[in-house]
Amino acid sequence: MSHSTLFEPLPMARGPALKNRLMLAPLTNQQSHADGRLSEPEIRWLTMRAAGGFALVMTAAAPVQHVGQGYPGQLGIYDDMHVDGLAQFAAAVRANGGVSAVQLYHGGERADAALVGTPVAPSDSARNGARSLSLDEVEQLREDFIVAALRADAAGCDGVQIHGAHGYILAQFLSPTINRRDDRYGGGIENRARLMLEVIDGIRRRCRPDFQVGLRLSPERFGMQLAEVRELAGEIMQQGQIDYLDMSLWDVAKEPHEEAFQGRSLLSYFTDIPRGNVRLGAAGKIMDAATATSLIDAGCDFVTIGRAGILRHDFPERVRADPAYMSPPQPVSVAFLREEGVTGEFVTYLRTFPGLVSDEQDMGLGH
Repeated sequence: MSHSTLFEPLPMARGPALKNRLMLAPLTNQQSHADGRLSEPEIRWLTMRAAGGFALVMTAAAPVQHVGQGYPGQLGIYDDMHVDGLAQFAAAVRANGGVSAVQLYHGGERADAALVGTPVAPSDSARNGARSLSLDEVEQLREDFIVAALRADAAGCDGVQIHGAHGYILAQFLSPTINRRDDRYGGGIENRARLMLEVIDGIRRRCRPDFQVGLRLSPERFGMQLAEVRELAGEIMQQGQIDYLDMSLWDVAKEPHEEAFQGRSLLSYFTDIPRGNVRLGAAGKIMDAATATSLIDAGCDFVTIGRAGILRHDFPERVRADPAYMSPPQPVSVAFLREEGVTGEFVTYLRTFPGLVSDEQDMGLGH
């Protein structure tokens, strides 16, 4: 199939259609103010991606409670003071022809104890000394996810994505190894999935009718079981309360870790699920036009671009112009990243990824 399929509009069940099939992944960048307000450099970084052709531009993961913060310089959505910055973000994305979304997140046992004190989790955990949430606190967490979505709605964002992946708190509730509760939020998969489903339902009921709701899931690591995640994904898509499901696969070409499911791609276990009006996409090492096109060929409705969108703010336009486009070879220089809107704090974070940033020093390029 031609790479032109990447640039066909994608109608959504609710809210605005996507002008193409390329979505910017929620990317940790540590450029926000210490109190969680969006900074001008971060708004500029996101706006550049909207101007570069991404159909949907998503913020980094935004904690719905302060105790869920996982990184310094992380965007917040747990307080009304965060709304003004999100409104600037939404307006800038819309002015550049894009759809805006905030990723709603809570680090749970993966929160940074140095920032939040004692982290919280479904069950007591040795990780960061996290303590188990009481039943009242679980219900408050559900409410705080919903109120965070209402803040994004009030800011004029087109929607939110609920982060149910990567071993963060909703995934921790899903995990049969992390979640050892004996109340209605623990035990069988129907109980372990209850919080996620209640969050989806509450957002759908209380936000405006055309507010887009996405969900990110990952089917491996952090105690996830492929069969359970596949069943849950199918149930959620059939219910039709979300507008899109974003599967984070680490590598879209990989086979499952679980031996019983090997012999076919991990992606194929999700593209063959009936999805109704819900759009399906995937993320994981999509660095060139050919790989992005192959995902549409494989049955995805959209593709989610991470590192390639850091390296080139205009990845979509470069792909549109060149069906053989490939991301720049790595490592790249700090000067290169600065041209792409990456500030000093973000550069420091990117240096934690082996082989991404060259060893040269940032010579006074500032923040």
